[in-house]
Amino acid sequence: MAAAAPPTPSSTPFFLDDGAGGQRLCVHYPAVLAAAAAPRGQILLLPPFAEEMNKSRRMIALAARAFAAAGVEVLTIDLLGCGDSSGDFGDAAWTRWSDDVRLAVGWLDARALPGTDGAKPPLWLWGLRAGALLAPAAFDLALDRPLHLLLWQPVTAGKLQLQQFMRLRVAADLIGGQAKGAVQAMRDQLARGEPVEIAGYLLAPALAEGLESAQLKPSPRVRRVAWLELSPREDATLTPAATMAVEAWTAQGAEVRAAVCQGPSFWAATEIEEAPRLIEASLAALTADADFATRPVEAVSA
Repeated sequence: MAAAAPPTPSSTPFFLDDGAGGQRLCVHYPAVLAAAAAPRGQILLLPPFAEEMNKSRRMIALAARAFAAAGVEVLTIDLLGCGDSSGDFGDAAWTRWSDDVRLAVGWLDARALPGTDGAKPPLWLWGLRAGALLAPAAFDLALDRPLHLLLWQPVTAGKLQLQQFMRLRVAADLIGGQAKGAVQAMRDQLARGEPVEIAGYLLAPALAEGLESAQLKPSPRVRRVAWLELSPREDATLTPAATMAVEAWTAQGAEVRAAVCQGPSFWAATEIEEAPRLIEASLAALTADADFATRPVEAVSA
């Protein structure tokens, strides 16, 4: 008799009330569990910036289902002005996005049930690209359980993300022959309190200022860090900047697992791309019980 197929992870979209008359679209993926089993943990997506989120939605959905199937409860959220959440992108501010993270963490924490040992499962903050910069919003919350980070190609300094975003406008102006002084002109406009239109997104001064000053620095609040990057090459290694960041987290006392997975930069690809090895390496980190700070060799090079 053939074995029964494993259950397919379900997903439920719903809106979270922000307490100020707005709503945030969330998608909940319950953990697939055996009878009487407790979830391995919970994970909250911290989404990437602007168009990178649209390019990443398929990978996020694939990964969320894989995580749920492995016994990890997942929550994804569209921040203020993004996706089907309240507001327009021009309404967004970094402080409001940080509030959204805390709102989502609170929702998950209220659902977290103790296991047989009486302890709540760990909470993972899943930072994709600039989403990693939103993780500190949860560091000071009073959570009586471990806090871990799952980082996908993390941006650790918002200034770099803002510069990259502004270059999209410069590229468009090059085509029109108006690129000279474009970045400074945008900065001057923002300094006057005026929003700037870039690649179809209206960037408000409050969001630009907050993004530029945002940083992800090692925190004693975080116990584990899974730092995963992508490269089209099979033999790629961490960049010097990433290596220094990993060393800083280790020095702070965190257990760190770092690896480069072979796959495309799906958040910036022209077509929608998938990177299955990144999901495999993430699963290896999420389900590790001991000896966490080891390279997930099979997931990376299989």
